[in-house]
Amino acid sequence: MPAFPGVDYLDFDGVLHDEELLARQTARQFVDQQFLPIVEKHYREATFPTELVPQLGTLGFFGSNLKGYGCAEMSNVAYGLVMQELERGDSGLRSFVSVQSALVMYPIYAYGSPAQKQKWLPRLQSGGAVGCFGLTEPQFGSNPGGMLTRAVRRGDRYVLNGEKMWITNGSLADLALVWARCEDDRVRGFLVEKGTKGFRSHDVHGKWSMRASVTSGLSLSDCEVGADSVLPGVDGLRGPLSCLTQARYGIGWGAIGAAMACYDTALRYAKSRKQFANKPIASHQLVQDKLAWMITEISKAQLLALHVGRLKDSDRMHPSHASMLKMNNVWMARETARLARELLGANGIVEDYCIMRHMNNLESVYTYEGTHDIQRLIIGERITGISAYV
Repeated sequence: MPAFPGVDYLDFDGVLHDEELLARQTARQFVDQQFLPIVEKHYREATFPTELVPQLGTLGFFGSNLKGYGCAEMSNVAYGLVMQELERGDSGLRSFVSVQSALVMYPIYAYGSPAQKQKWLPRLQSGGAVGCFGLTEPQFGSNPGGMLTRAVRRGDRYVLNGEKMWITNGSLADLALVWARCEDDRVRGFLVEKGTKGFRSHDVHGKWSMRASVTSGLSLSDCEVGADSVLPGVDGLRGPLSCLTQARYGIGWGAIGAAMACYDTALRYAKSRKQFANKPIASHQLVQDKLAWMITEISKAQLLALHVGRLKDSDRMHPSHASMLKMNNVWMARETARLARELLGANGIVEDYCIMRHMNNLESVYTYEGTHDIQRLIIGERITGISAYV
């Protein structure tokens, strides 16, 4: 019996492999036992539970769909199910693992030198080191081609100057993957270690969303790194954009988890809350209409995620597939959170229930790693062959 039988309307478990079910159960148990008891405290205090990082590594959640270097070598569907369960806990938890895995470990794995892989991937996999991904800038988000951060070659060194913004894990990171434009106008990735002269971070305060997550700005002022810090396997925007494809895939699964948490909370509440002739509000037509919409959209999102995951496992996933997954499922989760809040009435806004926390988080997820509208344009270019960006 699944932990959330009411969320598996179409017998989704029946099409999952045993190893995928095991990965999901492992993540589900971790979230239920280790994370949910403390998440409200961290959300209230705007902190991330860093004490859980080693356990996340031990469980194999970092870089879990990569091969070697201590990684769990899960299928992409199993990886997605882990992301689902982590975000069922909180978007901040899934974001931490997603950034570490898709935006730091993946590019080192795909584009790094043998020495870079040997140095960093085992440490990142175990949680012995934390990474962050420096692409977005104060002036440029959806248009990474406009980045102002520059890298100038000086002998066997590079000098980096620029600012990055909205960087998850920035001040926690031992390693920052910073993307900068070089003198030949090509964008390249640089591995910048914490403590490097001229490299600083500061945290963003006053957030009403993603509060159980560290969000930072990065500053590079005449920051010198060796030429061996450059990722040698890629240049141009293809590098960072390929990382975003990996992240969008995980986000598409993660959003299902947030929706599951909101729907399950609303369903339980509607069956226990009594109004009008002492009947549960779940007996009312308008309530059932909302619940039916939610479970239908969650079920469709599960099937979309599974199919894209199977395409990814067979090396047939196109980046636009990840865009559709992220676009649809985050939208679905945001709408599910809104409807769930309505069903709980005033109780929907208090921290005793998870709904408002998920709703606020999803406002960020709707925007980051490519906004909802940008995903539509990626899909539009795929089906028309015409770019609408310029």
